[in-house]
Amino acid sequence: MGGMKISVQLYTLRDLLAVDMPAVLKKLKAIGYPAAELAGYGNLKSAAEVREAFDAAGLAVSGSHVSIDRLKNDIDGVIAEQKTLGNTNVVLAWLDADLRKNAADWRGLAATANEAGRQLKAAGLRFLYHNHAFEFEQFDGGRAFDIFWQHTDPELVKSELDVYWVKLAGLDPVAYMKQLGTRVKILHLKDMAAGEGNKFAPVGTGTIDFAAVLKTANDLGVEWGAVEQDNCYGEDPLKIVATSFENLRKLGAI
Repeated sequence: MGGMKISVQLYTLRDLLAVDMPAVLKKLKAIGYPAAELAGYGNLKSAAEVREAFDAAGLAVSGSHVSIDRLKNDIDGVIAEQKTLGNTNVVLAWLDADLRKNAADWRGLAATANEAGRQLKAAGLRFLYHNHAFEFEQFDGGRAFDIFWQHTDPELVKSELDVYWVKLAGLDPVAYMKQLGTRVKILHLKDMAAGEGNKFAPVGTGTIDFAAVLKTANDLGVEWGAVEQDNCYGEDPLKIVATSFENLRKLGAI
């Protein structure tokens, strides 16, 4: 067993969660997951209800995705919710296109991230940025993501690195993990199916070298690996995340 703990990003199960979040959490625990990462509250109404459902299922909260609007305008509310959830990892997971048009936008985002990171750290929490592929666009002769990392404080802004999106952008996920080093605190673990379309796939069934990803994660001290599959293509998402979990076990991650 490696040092990285395994979680599941609940966005994968969003349709099921919209019907009965407490029941889904119990099924994830039965698969073997010790924790889950939030992207909304499913059919529940508050952080307190979510915490109750996690406690009833015997799951921990490994992280929570939060919008940039809330980080800018309701940081106190965000902090209060995370305290209720028992969560320390606050993740910015999406940027609308109008917020990332040029290098200046990325420098501005870095300033926003530093400020959010400062306030979260003062409250005993941590700020992380979750990538897709658009972060690897070129502006002023460099990648947007590199501009972002160069202008953020390593003590305040960490990475939730998604290995699928790094590969889709044409980079080697392991090499980029090493570039960011110990700033990577959480990984999103999803595979890329072989063939045309670059479809999402359960961990261990596609073209990403997860043995190398997991070794590097342990070398860097990554704390959580969160299984995710954005689109399950009509298959039962619970079966999808169970396949990923079992393949991670075979790889020695569990």
